Amino acid sequence: LTLAVVLPQHNLTYPWAWPRVGPAVRLAAAAVNSRRDLLPGFTLGWVFGNSEDRHGVCSDMAAPLVAVDLRLSHHPAAFLGPGCVYSAAPVARFTSHWQLPLVTAGAEAHGFDDKSEEYGLTTRAGPSHRKLGELGVQLHRRFNWTRRALLVYWDERVGDRPYYFAAEGLYMQLPTLHNLTVLDVVFRDGGNFSSIIQEIKAKGRSECRRRRRGRRGGQGGGEGDASSRVPTGVGTDTPQAGLSSPSSPLSPPQAVTIITYKEPENPEYRPFLERLKEEARDHFNFSMKDGLVGLGMTG
Repeated sequence: LTLAVVLPQHNLTYPWAWPRVGPAVRLAAAAVNSRRDLLPGFTLGWVFGNSEDRHGVCSDMAAPLVAVDLRLSHHPAAFLGPGCVYSAAPVARFTSHWQLPLVTAGAEAHGFDDKSEEYGLTTRAGPSHRKLGELGVQLHRRFNWTRRALLVYWDERVGDRPYYFAAEGLYMQLPTLHNLTVLDVVFRDGGNFSSIIQEIKAKGRSECRRRRRGRRGGQGGGEGDASSRVPTGVGTDTPQAGLSSPSSPLSPPQAVTIITYKEPENPEYRPFLERLKEEARDHFNFSMKDGLVGLGMTG
């Protein structure tokens, strides 16, 4: 049986870069092949394809081309990766058409939650932005929040747009509270920021609407450089929810919560992590450090 791996080959800024994931693939294949009861009559192997373009970044052109080449040349039983949103989307559509499963630690965008059609055979082993949105909903319900914050983020026109998709997870889930809607205002280069701020102040008091101008789930094209999302209460006793009046200065936050990975607590984890580091050093010439990126790969 052959596993087709489609991941960035050299760019270590990605948590699913091949030097990080390759050691785990080697260990997993060795563990499966050492137990003849798991796949009797078969040996598990893998073939690798690079999802980077000539600039070393994830490519929505290179990844599907590599996936097609691997499919035609090696007839794999499953795909591992890609992880980047815009690389994973077209490959997932191909693997769905081929009736082959795709497993990825990335593809966090909300669009991959739809399992009815093109992403039906895509399995994400890592966190998703939908879960981040669900956490926001649960926090609102748990603490009965009626004041919301203004979120401003920079939306690069190139790359995987991580801030856009992270904010999308909140946007898609917060309306399930049934007491707010969401407004998006795009900050463009050379735009009149004063008028935008006035628009936020005026509309944030009563309702929130969204003007979708970006790509979703790896489809279409986006525009705009920065966005603000103003979730605000509707039908609550705080008519200026989430906004302070011009006469009252903004007060500093009383509490800050940082959401991050939690290290596994099972006793097998630490020995596995040491084996992973040895494998990376011996076979990939890569020194793996403890940290969030390493933990994301072991997931």
